[in-house]
Amino acid sequence: MTRRRWIADNWTATHAVLTGSQAAHLARVLRAAPGQTCDVVAGGHLHRAEILTVAPDEVRFLLHEELSNQSALPLHLLLAVFKFDRFEWALEKAVELGVARVTPILATRTEKHLVAAAAKRCERWRRIALESAQQSRRGDSPAIDAPLPLADALASAADAPRRILLAETEQETPLAAALTANPGAPTALAVGPIGGWTNVEMQAFAAAQWQAVTLGPRILRAETAAIAALAIASALF
Repeated sequence: MTRRRWIADNWTATHAVLTGSQAAHLARVLRAAPGQTCDVVAGGHLHRAEILTVAPDEVRFLLHEELSNQSALPLHLLLAVFKFDRFEWALEKAVELGVARVTPILATRTEKHLVAAAAKRCERWRRIALESAQQSRRGDSPAIDAPLPLADALASAADAPRRILLAETEQETPLAAALTANPGAPTALAVGPIGGWTNVEMQAFAAAQWQAVTLGPRILRAETAAIAALAIASALF
């Protein structure tokens, strides 16, 4: 049976600790007991670990040998905020596919009530990312930024060697072609909201030297476009 994997909240060179909801789930739902073994990620390193103590709000581990571990893909997803249930599904799947960072964008066509509520959802999004990372047996949990307006989001990705924009107006350059031009390069990938980017936003991307690409002739939902693009990128990386 595959051992459960956990991402530690705190750690030293020899010990690791789970707290909060992670500890509660391990203690109350899975009924963990001292002596059981798990895989624990501590400081970006994967270890085989033995449970030392179990309490409702804290589980402590003794770290044993370090195991081989896969790092995140060099992908920074800039995802416009749209309906929260669909956005959170896309976020969960993006983590499973290996993104290193997600920046939610408050786009012009993001609905106003979602803009108002987005900041309060950020901690929930980080929990979703952590749970998805553990479920998919990642060796890390991706960074989930606070929601940003487009100008700030573009600044957050300014140092990416390759910046790619999914655009309905682009029909010539497929995503795969843009990715294979420089295989493995750290990449920022932007996916728009329901209704797409406005002309002003497209001009902002162009000014920041983002390359527009297409996923093909079909019009995809925002969450479908995000997952399709990440699946293509993951396969090529």
